[in-house]
Amino acid sequence: QVQLVESGGGLVQAGGSLRLSCAASGRTFSSYAMAWFRQAPGKERALVARLSRSGVSTYYVDSVKGRFTISRDNAKNTMYLQMSNLKPEETAVYYCAAKYFSIVSGDPGEFDYWGQGTQVTVSS
Repeated sequence: QVQLVESGGGLVQAGGSLRLSCAASGRTFSSYAMAWFRQAPGKERALVARLSRSGVSTYYVDSVKGRFTISRDNAKNTMYLQMSNLKPEETAVYYCAAKYFSIVSGDPGEFDYWGQGTQVTVSS
């Protein structure tokens, strides 16, 4: 079992920044590829960014490239999402997710463990 707990969400004005954290406990964190998803009201959960077990390989959806940075610290069993220049349409619940070994498609159904989510609200 892997337990994931997100933190760092909140209310921010458009153009502002937030850093989300995802703390993991349980089995070896470094054995899991990780990802951030978000889900806005009435919409499906969507991938935002993902990274490999080592943190070397990353992927971002086009809409966040250049503004978001995903990273991890395996010594601290923690993953991060640094978000800058936030937009109101990015208001959503943000989730972290873990997939053993590697991520293939990034589809939500592929992931083994999920956090409970943290609300990010961007005001205009």
